[in-house]
Amino acid sequence: MLSKYSKQMSSGAQEMDGLSRKDLDDANLARMGKRPVLKRNFGLMSMLGFSCTILITWEGIVVLFLQAYANGGPAGAVYGFLFVWAGVAATFVVLSELASMAPTSGGQYHWTSMLAPRSCMKLMSYLTGWLTVIGWQATFATSCYLVGTLIQGLVILTNSTYEPKNWHPTLLFWAVVAFSVAINSVGGKVLPRFEGMILIIHILGFFAILIPLTYMADHGTSKEVFTQFLNTGGFPSQGLSFFVGTVGCIFAFAGGDAAVHMSEEITNAAVAVPTSIMLSVLINGSLGFGMLIAMLFCSGDLGSSLESPTGWPFMAIFLEATGSVAGTAVMASIVTTMGATTSVGMLASTSRQFWSFARDRGIPGWRLWSQVTESSAIPIYSVLITSLISCLLALISIGSPVAFNDLCSMSISGLYLSYMVVGSLLLWRRCTGGISTARNSNSDVINTAGAKLVWGPFHLPGIWGILINAWALIYMTIAVFFTFWPTSWVVSVETMNYSVVGTFGTIILSLFYYYARARNVYTGPVMEHVL
Repeated sequence: MLSKYSKQMSSGAQEMDGLSRKDLDDANLARMGKRPVLKRNFGLMSMLGFSCTILITWEGIVVLFLQAYANGGPAGAVYGFLFVWAGVAATFVVLSELASMAPTSGGQYHWTSMLAPRSCMKLMSYLTGWLTVIGWQATFATSCYLVGTLIQGLVILTNSTYEPKNWHPTLLFWAVVAFSVAINSVGGKVLPRFEGMILIIHILGFFAILIPLTYMADHGTSKEVFTQFLNTGGFPSQGLSFFVGTVGCIFAFAGGDAAVHMSEEITNAAVAVPTSIMLSVLINGSLGFGMLIAMLFCSGDLGSSLESPTGWPFMAIFLEATGSVAGTAVMASIVTTMGATTSVGMLASTSRQFWSFARDRGIPGWRLWSQVTESSAIPIYSVLITSLISCLLALISIGSPVAFNDLCSMSISGLYLSYMVVGSLLLWRRCTGGISTARNSNSDVINTAGAKLVWGPFHLPGIWGILINAWALIYMTIAVFFTFWPTSWVVSVETMNYSVVGTFGTIILSLFYYYARARNVYTGPVMEHVL
């Protein structure tokens, strides 16, 4: 297959050889050792919609801003958001550079295999793949659970006779999963068009909430918002409380690598994926910061909001501002709808990453999970197993909603640990001059295990690239460290953060499988008969 394309390609004159954009993308994928089996239905705008609506930062801030408020106060929430935004932007630059070099659905574990020393490449790549699996499975499950509880909160708000039960959000969770599976199973251009439509709702919904909230609510003072710090968790210092409170903002930016795992379904992936990632952090960061400021100025009596029967303080804030149950229901429905629709994209990214790792034999049962249906070109078995795993995880919430909430932390720790691995390896390679800036021959295999390393179209050269890479690693270390902390200094069974058990427990199980079987079948990215 590689020879099919390389005969028609010449360096610096790709477009003049008469190849279509799809052929060029497939040829570039073949140079990384992969056979194109998915259809490239996404363009730049639909992928931008996909990236933006995976992050849904302003919606996440509405739902989770009190986590930063409780540990940090209004001022802590403001400066914590700016700290996280700066760190996320640097992290996304690193991911964009790597996605431009090797735009494959595998993402982090593929990048690890191409950057790591040969002596430890296989094990490092394997562990990075499992960290990404943990992060995305937890992120998808958390998204569905939050939507289920949001729907339950809306029912409580609008129906005073309703008696909530712990198992109700689980049923709603399963409904969100079923909706996500339905959209993901259709194939064709349904998912790209769906994501483009949701981007419009994402932007318009921001103003549909911001305008009535800021117009109708009583406002606090600038001094309260920008100078008042709180430490309701009882931590020994305000600084420690501040960093614990940033976890809510970190989760609001979770899923930055979503577009990466759709790389084999987008045209001009080496350019479009980095562009969509960087634009998404700009758009979502701006909208998220604006909504945070609005929520802090319009929060009113937070004491009563915390006791809201809906279980969601933001609904009480909306109700106090508007004085209307119907108006509050409409505003909260926008947030809930965006949560439900983002689950569709999360399932797509989660299943593609799972499928790619199975394609390279890193997951038990890889022969089944790596299959792609010919008619729709969708890895339907990976979609279904991802959905089944989430549905089983939803059962945890029936016995302990607190334990399930730790999945939020697992999504951050899993994804950020995988980012740290590839970010560290990239910094080492760029400091030692291990990456070339020019391609010699279009028939060369590049940017895969043991092959030549070549920068992609998106690249930040020189000292600025090194500094931003280093800052991203510092930020990610802080984010992962505080992800494992409880929300209060005095820990009980209810307030304990068990995410460290889930994250490292899964890593230990994956290591057990590696030494029992995977080391004999997993060798890193498989060269799929392209030479």
